[in-house]
Amino acid sequence: MFGKLFGRSGERPAADPHALPVTRRQKGGTYKVRALGDARVLALVEAADAGDWEAVKTALAPFDLGRDHQVLSELADLDGVQDWIGRAAEEDKEHRATALLISGARHISWGWEARTAAQAVNVSREQWRVFHERLHIAEEQLFEAAELRPEWVAPWRRLLTSGRGMSLGPLVNETRLDAALRRDPLDLETRVEWLSQLQPRWGGEPGQALAFARDALARAPQGHRLGCVIAVAHIEDWVESDTEDVLETPRIQTELRAAADHSILHPAYVRRPGWQHDFSMFAMALSLAGERHTVRRVFKALDGAYTGGRPWTYFAEPEEQFARRRRA
Repeated sequence: MFGKLFGRSGERPAADPHALPVTRRQKGGTYKVRALGDARVLALVEAADAGDWEAVKTALAPFDLGRDHQVLSELADLDGVQDWIGRAAEEDKEHRATALLISGARHISWGWEARTAAQAVNVSREQWRVFHERLHIAEEQLFEAAELRPEWVAPWRRLLTSGRGMSLGPLVNETRLDAALRRDPLDLETRVEWLSQLQPRWGGEPGQALAFARDALARAPQGHRLGCVIAVAHIEDWVESDTEDVLETPRIQTELRAAADHSILHPAYVRRPGWQHDFSMFAMALSLAGERHTVRRVFKALDGAYTGGRPWTYFAEPEEQFARRRRA
């Protein structure tokens, strides 16, 4: 039994020396993950929050920002970064590419903050203007970062997001997808972003996203986090559907179990900073599918860790839904 829960050896994963301690749990045992649950990422976020570029560069040493999408997102979602990062890009020629990448990613997030998550018909003309203005800045900066560091996948993955927001069309975005996958054919965040573009609400056809996800899983080695694309594809199908229990079928339950066993529950899976996000994708998908066995293993591994953001924000009350589904 313990081998099934914790891996072939029957042992729990080794303690992470950089893991942030859980300071306070909510009623029911849940808590919000901060800074990807990693002390090094927290130091990076605190340096960026203080606008200290030298400290940011020091804190970035353990990470490859051109590939570490989750670490980049911690900076991109931090309010105030846009106030000083442009100056860093201008003054620090040696690290200009890194500063441009951070600034470009931040301007995309900042642009969506202006647009809000409202339906397009409910977005004002002024909101659209600010949205596109910020995305234009992001595109210029990301293209320069990609030129300076041609091996990086992160600029191309972010350009997929800006391209979708600016409605640049399938030919442009497919070119950007190809550029990202040439640099990393197994990049999860690139494929998750493309899954969004394949949804009917963005002009895709029903079934396209799931076919894309299955093709990706077929390419993924055992223990690779790319298996999460299956969970995301089914969650997106649930979002598109008018039927609450659309995922509650034996076929979908079996597919999700197999994908989890192939990826996050496989002994070869490595828990990097932000691993809780990978488990959260499966936790939500398996619970939506009404699966009763593998979902317990996933929630047990999370041990109450609520990641925030997608996929849980598809619910009106995301943290409450996480807690309720964990209890169930």
